[in-house]
Amino acid sequence: MTAPPNGYAPHPHIGGRATVLRALAAWRMELSGAPRVVVLTGNPGSGRSHLLTGFLMLCDPDFRWRLPLADLDPSTVPPELPAPAVPSAAGLTAAQFGWLLAGHYGLQASRLEDVYAELGAFDQPVTVVVPDVDRAGPVRTTGEPARLVQEALRPLATTESVRLLADVPRELAASLVEGLPPGTAQIIDLDDPQWADPHGPVLQAEALLSPEFGAPELPFTTDPSARRALAEAIGRRAGTSPLTVQLAVQSILTNPSGVVPTDESQLPTSLGEVLDLHARRLGADPQTLRQLLAPLALAEGDGLPAELWVRLVSTLAGTDMTAAIASSGALAGPFVQSLRAGASGERTLLQLLHPAIADEIRSGLPNVRAAQSQIAMALLETVPGQDWSKADPYVRDHIAGHTLEAGLLPQLLTDPGLFVYADPAPLRAAVEAVPEQALGAPALTYLRIAPLLTRAQAPALARAALLESAFVEDQLPDFAAAVHRLGLDLPWQTLWSVRLRDISEVTIGTLPRPAENPVPIAALSVPTGTPGAFPVAGNSDSALLMHSLVQPALFNEPGPEQLLRLSEQDRAAAPLALRRGTDQLRVWDRSRQTVVASLISDSPFTGADLSPDGILLVATERGAKALRIRPRAAETTS
Repeated sequence: MTAPPNGYAPHPHIGGRATVLRALAAWRMELSGAPRVVVLTGNPGSGRSHLLTGFLMLCDPDFRWRLPLADLDPSTVPPELPAPAVPSAAGLTAAQFGWLLAGHYGLQASRLEDVYAELGAFDQPVTVVVPDVDRAGPVRTTGEPARLVQEALRPLATTESVRLLADVPRELAASLVEGLPPGTAQIIDLDDPQWADPHGPVLQAEALLSPEFGAPELPFTTDPSARRALAEAIGRRAGTSPLTVQLAVQSILTNPSGVVPTDESQLPTSLGEVLDLHARRLGADPQTLRQLLAPLALAEGDGLPAELWVRLVSTLAGTDMTAAIASSGALAGPFVQSLRAGASGERTLLQLLHPAIADEIRSGLPNVRAAQSQIAMALLETVPGQDWSKADPYVRDHIAGHTLEAGLLPQLLTDPGLFVYADPAPLRAAVEAVPEQALGAPALTYLRIAPLLTRAQAPALARAALLESAFVEDQLPDFAAAVHRLGLDLPWQTLWSVRLRDISEVTIGTLPRPAENPVPIAALSVPTGTPGAFPVAGNSDSALLMHSLVQPALFNEPGPEQLLRLSEQDRAAAPLALRRGTDQLRVWDRSRQTVVASLISDSPFTGADLSPDGILLVATERGAKALRIRPRAAETTS
């Protein structure tokens, strides 16, 4: 790679950007006058992530020795310091990002807002570098980058002991630093002439064209002068977009036979031109290329399974694209990358090389909402018998994202099977993006307990158990029954639930019945004056509400004076035992010393008891409920 005019070697990963690297090095060294907060921004494809990766190489004590530090401009190289925290925002919600940060620093905060307060209380400054803010969120269309800026990066930026460097989309950059004292923050826009790197695109193109870095041996790659001339032409045309440079070179190397190095009309000035020129160079219709890439531009998560991509290309094109797909390697190749997924890498996922390519493809679609409707319908058709346990993992976990953009998500949120089997992180994000008034009762139940599902990272069986109980709590017995019909071996069946505030204690007992077996009773300690509750002798502040332990019914007679409470001997002799925490209860099998059920709550338990035959009675600030425990051999967390 040719050295820039100042005589120093370019950064081997970046190939330029010395002005920006100087500013970042000054930030890292905390030089006098250097800002505490730096926001790196620019157009999509401007190379923000690439630049940040190169700078972090210089900040990593274990990696920097691999770079030719002595040959680089000294003002761009920070001294060896402890590596900063680098919590990537890709795929995370603002809340998940906060807990990721808490985990990195070993914080004990129980509330998200306390995470940032604890960071501010550190004795030493905290240095945090946040890449990929534009990729935040498990669902592309829910606006998570803006939420992350306001709920996570703003608290970091306003904490005086935190030194922050963040890679942020241009439309969010100003809001991140708004209101900070003068001199505290600096916005570095890579497309601004102040920070532009006129040599960078040329150096980048020259490196990509060099056989030394993997390019094939061609007349314009092996001849240094021809290679330099072509690199300069590519750089001139691409302007400040490293992505345009990269794709232009990849296009040329995919089909070098039609390249005329001296004809700059064959070189692109934008991502759109890269696509169109590449297709024409291969003798294809540019629209065909865009049709091949359209499903990937609308995909969610880490990529679209190859077999689904084949199906969706024809779906969106409205015609059989089998022939175009079969010969699509060279046509789509420069813009697509594949990765292996699954426990043993048995699945091939396809994704576009850069989000900016997806932006370009989506901008050319006549109606994105209609396209997403077509995709959603095609994906639903692949679910065998609408049994979500048998659905393709991509369909199961990301159908909500497609139906959200199509405006069809509320219609989908009536199936308990989807609630149970879908990854709760993207499903929760999608449901939260729907106006609450548009959601039906089961979706509102899901929304209420979704924080528990995502916090506990609960597997499908545990999600089913928690959903079953929540449906009973919300007076939706048909949906609770539907969960049981999914065929999962749930750890319990929720017998009943009552909404009642201020239950201070619960206990299990029996009431005698003449000529009948004693009736098991759930006794709830409630405030005096609670409808249906009996006064407690000698206690003017508390009353006792007696409820059938196994049936959804109150007992009005006889009074609590005849209630026989469980003795400690009864509890000790029972096959199951109860262990209680603030927001988690565990039921143990004494003989096998295993947990057979574990119940968590979004509010503290105010009371809990366990009958000898395995009925768990619990109370929280929402009310009380009874669950019949089904003994199991392994722990179930829900």
